[in-house]
Amino acid sequence: MRVAVIGSGYVGLVAAACFAELGHHVVCVDNDHAKVAALKAGKTPIYEDYLTEVLARHQGDNLSFSTSLGTSVKGAEAIFIAVGTPMSPTGDADLSYVESVTRELAKSINSYKVVVEKSTVPVCTSAWIERSLVLNGCPRAEFDVVSNPEFLREGSAVSDFLYPDRIVVGAASQRAAQVLRDIYAPLLDGSYSSHTGAVPRPEGAKPKPRYIETSPQSAELVKHACNAFLAMKISFINAVANVCEAVDADIEEVCLGIGSDTRIGHRFLRAGIGYGGSCFPKDVAAFRSAARVHGYKFELLDAVHKINEQQRQLFLRKVRMALWTLKGKRLCVLGLAFKDGTDDVRESPAIQIVQSLLHEGCEIVAFDPAAMTNAKALFSDSIFYATDAYAAAEGADALLILTEWKEFASLDLIRIRELLKYPIVLDGRNLYAPEAMAKAGLDYHSVGRAARAISHPIPVQARVAD
Repeated sequence: MRVAVIGSGYVGLVAAACFAELGHHVVCVDNDHAKVAALKAGKTPIYEDYLTEVLARHQGDNLSFSTSLGTSVKGAEAIFIAVGTPMSPTGDADLSYVESVTRELAKSINSYKVVVEKSTVPVCTSAWIERSLVLNGCPRAEFDVVSNPEFLREGSAVSDFLYPDRIVVGAASQRAAQVLRDIYAPLLDGSYSSHTGAVPRPEGAKPKPRYIETSPQSAELVKHACNAFLAMKISFINAVANVCEAVDADIEEVCLGIGSDTRIGHRFLRAGIGYGGSCFPKDVAAFRSAARVHGYKFELLDAVHKINEQQRQLFLRKVRMALWTLKGKRLCVLGLAFKDGTDDVRESPAIQIVQSLLHEGCEIVAFDPAAMTNAKALFSDSIFYATDAYAAAEGADALLILTEWKEFASLDLIRIRELLKYPIVLDGRNLYAPEAMAKAGLDYHSVGRAARAISHPIPVQARVAD
């Protein structure tokens, strides 16, 4: 089929590449001329497994990039809107980019099209898109609006798109619903995975996704409700972790017991410094706001947000308690991205903690396998950037683990002990067993578990001779 994807950000670029991978003829549209030029030159603007190779495989064949929305739309059967919906100062989703696209679409639609909202949007946005198209001169018979939310995880977005556990389509007409069935047919019948060169099926992925057809409003709510629920699980287990510390219990043991309940499951029951990224904070805020607009105060989500914010402050308190004072301390920070597998630093708990440490007069030496370029755009030269974890640890008063990269879970702890000025590790992601840290001679502070102090830092007054 002929597909236009408007927006070449995270969702738009992954969607365009994957629709091309499924055999469709795709044009990805963006009004950023420099970005489109870079994409045409084969440059991939985001860090994501398989994305570069899928883009290279199809570009110039059934995948192209354009800055002309009008030309691209005229030849398309389905138009996916994948522009940003950033959080406004009030917590609402900013839909100005979506509205701008609909105004342009109204001028360009020349035959029946299915307009698909792929961006994460509040409930009833599909109705507003329909209204905007009509008000801007597009005949109602020439289009249908469909909600098709994405459920992509940064770091595994391409695999998530091509091997989803479910596809949700909210359509008000059978004609539009059939177009979406045709677009996703290679996934629905399981035939994609048998193609030569197909992206490998992840371990545990279903052979075929569950295909769920709903009303547009229900599909819009599915996306926000999913992210809000996952954020709630994270905040819940972090709250339990704080209780564990108060009573000298071990959050990892508690998580094992909770997660073994099949009604709950293990996923997202990981205590740490809280959720971040471009989705959860924005979607929780937008869902709270949408509920408020429709007359319901979603107090549960208020608590989810509050616990998440508190988690950073509690971790900073651990750092202060381990180091006594912070001013002038040299700290090794491992991890700047909001999670492993991505270079995304938006709403990253690690970034927020580093900002607080800088405010308290710390010197930061950081390393992240993928996100240092994006971090430099935020910090410039206010922090130092190391070439690897060991270079960052050399001479540091303490080591802080802030992102759960796999390589940070397999460090040579004896070498780390020798490189650090003081044997102090603060693990905001619980990557290590306390016993392993104790064996290496490291004071270990994690989340929801008792601190394991092998030795204690020398008071600042006694360090004058250093």
